[in-house]
Amino acid sequence: MKYFLNIKTPAQDQARATKSQYKLKNHGLTGLHMHYWNLPTEALYEEALFRREGRITFQGPLAVDTGKHTARAANDKFVVKEEQTEKNVWWGEYNRPMSTEKFNELLVRMQGYLQDRDVFVQDCYVGADPNYRLPVRIITEYAWHSLFARNMCIMAETNEELRNHVPEFTVIAVPSFKAVPEIDGTNSDTFIALSFEQKLAIIGNTGYGGEIKKSLFTVMNYLMPLQGIMSMHCSANVGKDGDVALFFGLSGTGKTTLSADPNRRLIGDDEHGWSDDGIFNYEGGCYAKLSNLSPEAEPQIYACTRKYGTVVENVVYDPVTRFLDLDDDLMTENTRGAYPLEYIENSVPEKRAGHPKNIIMLTCDASGVLPPIAKLTPDQALYHFISGYTSKVSGTEVDLGKEPEITFSACFGAPFMVHHPAKYADLLKQKIEKYNVNCWLVNTGWSGGPFGIGKRMSIQHTRTLLNGALSGKLLDVPYRKDEVFGFEVPQKVEGVPDKVLNPEDTWHSKEAYWQKYRQLATLYNENFKKFVDGCPPEIVACGPKLTEPAI
Repeated sequence: MKYFLNIKTPAQDQARATKSQYKLKNHGLTGLHMHYWNLPTEALYEEALFRREGRITFQGPLAVDTGKHTARAANDKFVVKEEQTEKNVWWGEYNRPMSTEKFNELLVRMQGYLQDRDVFVQDCYVGADPNYRLPVRIITEYAWHSLFARNMCIMAETNEELRNHVPEFTVIAVPSFKAVPEIDGTNSDTFIALSFEQKLAIIGNTGYGGEIKKSLFTVMNYLMPLQGIMSMHCSANVGKDGDVALFFGLSGTGKTTLSADPNRRLIGDDEHGWSDDGIFNYEGGCYAKLSNLSPEAEPQIYACTRKYGTVVENVVYDPVTRFLDLDDDLMTENTRGAYPLEYIENSVPEKRAGHPKNIIMLTCDASGVLPPIAKLTPDQALYHFISGYTSKVSGTEVDLGKEPEITFSACFGAPFMVHHPAKYADLLKQKIEKYNVNCWLVNTGWSGGPFGIGKRMSIQHTRTLLNGALSGKLLDVPYRKDEVFGFEVPQKVEGVPDKVLNPEDTWHSKEAYWQKYRQLATLYNENFKKFVDGCPPEIVACGPKLTEPAI
């Protein structure tokens, strides 16, 4: 209606002040009503409020509702099968092929749909290392999506830089545009489709901000390994002595929470590359889970839920006081907050650091049988990296129920990995061996029984064990060899009860414990069968051994 009445929007007069010379017609976008270029946070707030896309909550965060999708639509992601991708992509469950013809037909209809409509443009970068930085353009229907992109990407520093910006990959996100499965060959009317040949990703019928973020991550996971750079779904921080730690893990395992340590400086909370120069963050911000966030256990992240510029997705709030209720999962358990990395007070401004001293592989074990921490040999680390065992926590993906679902996600991020897991594993092996990295498996899941019987692992115990690993103190405690996996488990650690270190002692029935452990070991072995071909025998040999325990 505002288009026909010619009502001016708050930032209309400044819409083209920082316009790039690389025009939108290069993306086939013509006949648009208005295009808003590189608006700052303040202007995007005004536009989002003017368009009723969100509300300002206590102390400034912008609260938005992502609509039907409050999580990733994992079954609706496609990669266009082209000459280069056909031989490089790990086709299957997570990289579903789409023909160039179908992609182009969908794109043309989206381009037509956007005629006479407003779009928001952010020209920015992915990758903090200037040697591997990817210039990107994010074109969105919603103003808040433009703010989300601004929070999550690395921004240009000058207007001159914006004017000369030429994207090497572009994302177009239009939540109100739907696919037609009968015509487009999609699984539903929602789609996330990437064409590496056209350097373009198109997203439709989902307002979930994570689709924009993970599309860019998918792009980096394809491009970086082709340049010999290890691409990782991990958080990273660095100690006072320059000791870097990586935290691998899927959503819900604690990557963001555990890396936001007030005693260490945060490099990034989710996506990184590892070059010959060290670690570098892909992003300029953090995308943290907010459900049941504790100001005592997670003070740094909690503080970001009360800062102007943060975007909070699907969080219930009081319409009068505007206080957020992080314990209310009425809309979803996958409530999220997107904020600039600088909002974490002890973050690393350069978003880069040296080579890791420790690698932490996080798993949320819903079986309740894995120890809270275990020391891994390099080969064991690669076995667990390729396996990627965890439990999907409710809310992180569409159609996932309340009960955690045991899963194996290769490289601790299979939905975003484009190459075969062996490609990433080989790069990781080279890095671990070259830089003599200590590797650990950490269980942030259940103890004393499986989900529904046991309790979630104490975050205080987890932090104590992590601090010991990162400081080197854990290298000097007594260990026992786990009879199933063969990794080393500490027997005594100051600040952690002995029985917590030995999960068997936390169960009411040792027989039930070993039955569950054997079940998990069987799942590990079954899952790894698909990786045996082409996998070095010393890594295959690190799988669990199903011998009868002495009870």
